[in-house]
Amino acid sequence: MAANVDSSPSPLSSKKENLTPVNSKISELRESRAELLDRIQNLKNDLQSWRSKLDTQVKSYRDELSDLKKTLNVEVDQLRSEFQELRTTLQQQQEDVTVSLKNLGLQDVSGDVKDTEGSKVEGENI
Repeated sequence: MAANVDSSPSPLSSKKENLTPVNSKISELRESRAELLDRIQNLKNDLQSWRSKLDTQVKSYRDELSDLKKTLNVEVDQLRSEFQELRTTLQQQQEDVTVSLKNLGLQDVSGDVKDTEGSKVEGENI
């Protein structure tokens, strides 16, 4: 019986041989898992940094747009004011010319000029 035990492989030694490749695979998988977790953490950090930079850039652009909008509104208000002044000046000049023509006795002439211009416009529409 003792010869049988020595010549046949023991169940313990065959289990150890089978466990060595499994332990090696487990070790490789743990290393791979650690590498993946490290890469994921790096990607998370990169994403957070990218978001922060993007938020900063968006805020900067919004501030710049807000300033441009304010400047544009001020310029539009100035133009409106200038156009209103121009309109008032032109109306005043027109009234002055009308008064001058009346004073010179040319009121009928200005009426004739308006009638002539009206005829031209009517002729163009036909």
